[in-house]
Amino acid sequence: YQRRGHGERKVGSPMVKFLKGGRVVLVLQGRFAGQKAVIIQNSDTGNTTHPYGHCVIAGISKYPKRVHKRMGRLKITRRSRIHPFLMVCNHKHILPTRYSIALGAEFKGKISLSDPTKRKASKAIVRQVFQRRYYAGKNKWFFQKLKF
Repeated sequence: YQRRGHGERKVGSPMVKFLKGGRVVLVLQGRFAGQKAVIIQNSDTGNTTHPYGHCVIAGISKYPKRVHKRMGRLKITRRSRIHPFLMVCNHKHILPTRYSIALGAEFKGKISLSDPTKRKASKAIVRQVFQRRYYAGKNKWFFQKLKF
């Protein structure tokens, strides 16, 4: 009989996989530090190009600004525009939140970061999906600037 201390895991018990597609995360390091993002694809083991646990995330680099009734139609559309980003991020550089977004098949097989033309097309898809969700009023917390 071996006594386990506080916080020790039983040997052989699997870790719970919580970094799945759709999980909202905060970026901690790099150019987009402090921005919200959502996991699109996850790789716990890594691959040849990225030999560590990483995930492809899509986030908002520039959040929509406030609008009110007195503004014109053109000004409202410009202020409610979303500027997204796509990147491969190390697991150590993200902070998972309790929130998740049901992406379903919206990004399934459509996102590719292999070459610049595919990256640009993928970014346009992400922009469209985020814009649609923002106008529908879904996931309001995700589209607001993080205040801390």
